[in-house]
Amino acid sequence: QVQLVESGGGLVQAGGSLRLSCAASGRLFSIVAMGWYRQGPGKQRDFVAIITSGGSTDYADSVKGRFTISRDIAKNTVYLQMNSLKSGDTAVYYCKLGAGNREYWGQGTQVTVSS
Repeated sequence: QVQLVESGGGLVQAGGSLRLSCAASGRLFSIVAMGWYRQGPGKQRDFVAIITSGGSTDYADSVKGRFTISRDIAKNTVYLQMNSLKSGDTAVYYCKLGAGNREYWGQGTQVTVSS
């Protein structure tokens, strides 16, 4: 079993920054990638960023140049540095881990950006 625990969410003013963390634990084998998704009020869950086991990254167009995904392999942790936050970034942010043919999700952390 794999557990993902997100942290770092909160309330921030527009233009501010936050860093989210996602710590993975459990039976971590054959990790393909880890990533972040978000779900705003009344919206579907959308892709934000991903980092593969080889270190390649990709971002949603809406966050390119503002968000950076990184990882600490030794700590089994992935981070999402969010800068220049906008009100449209308000959402619950979820961490996702892909391992083998399975996917695991965290419980989510709320990010609220006030204008």
